[in-house]
Amino acid sequence: MISVIIPVYNSELYIQKAIESVLEQPEDIEIIIVDDGSVDNSLSICEVLSCDNSNIKIVQHPDKKNHGRSASRNLGIRNAKGTYIAFLDADDYYLPNRFVNDIEMLKEDSVDGVYNAISAHFYRDFTSIENDKLRLTTVRDVIPPEKLFESMGPIGHFGYFSGIGITVKKSVFEKTGLFNEFLEVAEDTELWIKMALTVNLKSGNIIEPVAMRGIHNANTSFKEKDLYTVNNLRMYESLLHWSFEKEIPLKRIDLIWKKVWINRNLNDKKLNSDLGFWFSNVLNYPSLLLLKRGYKTFPIFRRLKI
Repeated sequence: MISVIIPVYNSELYIQKAIESVLEQPEDIEIIIVDDGSVDNSLSICEVLSCDNSNIKIVQHPDKKNHGRSASRNLGIRNAKGTYIAFLDADDYYLPNRFVNDIEMLKEDSVDGVYNAISAHFYRDFTSIENDKLRLTTVRDVIPPEKLFESMGPIGHFGYFSGIGITVKKSVFEKTGLFNEFLEVAEDTELWIKMALTVNLKSGNIIEPVAMRGIHNANTSFKEKDLYTVNNLRMYESLLHWSFEKEIPLKRIDLIWKKVWINRNLNDKKLNSDLGFWFSNVLNYPSLLLLKRGYKTFPIFRRLKI
């Protein structure tokens, strides 16, 4: 069985389309709707749909308040009964036969997850540049799982995959952990990177989309660029600590360390802050000094460009 997790927060305009797109799939599927403290009619719409379909399960946080995307997806994962986990945002929807290829691939013991291309559906006016940019979100080449981390964005340059285009075995989360609830955004990117570092993800359909991302005026990614600047740094710093805990090879940690410093620069961190951060990490993880980049990133050297 596939557990499709849909976090819902004030999505009355889109949630019915999202749910119906899952119900149209032929596989054995449970839909776990996580109401994240909606104050519009989203919950009522979900309750009406659940009355007609026993495969729809609605859960809420104990206090019934808004806790954000990560906490809501995590609550959904904890309540999932399926062997496989998939995600859908309340303003997105699946295309027909979304899971046909994924399930066949996941029958192999060596495959932990399958990622696919997605496209975009505009609920607002759009420019030709936007349309071209979002026409297909995908990892462009077939990449062996052992090379995915270095190849996929944002670490590499061979494109991205999206959460609504990925299906994974539930057992994957035992290795990666769940979504990072301390991140307001970029929590999904962090988890995909963790998966690329610890399990075998294979490309499914990277030529044609299997799902559609809803683009409208309320999309966070189009409104709050500063929010991503701050949270991307938090993400890489979190990944650094997680990678040492998981004993990820040092040559891969080197790429994360590089991203940390790129993002510290983007956040305009001051010299004293950089010095404190550098010394703290080198003391905690002395193996950083085995890296040439460990010395190059020493804040005074960086500013002198030595």
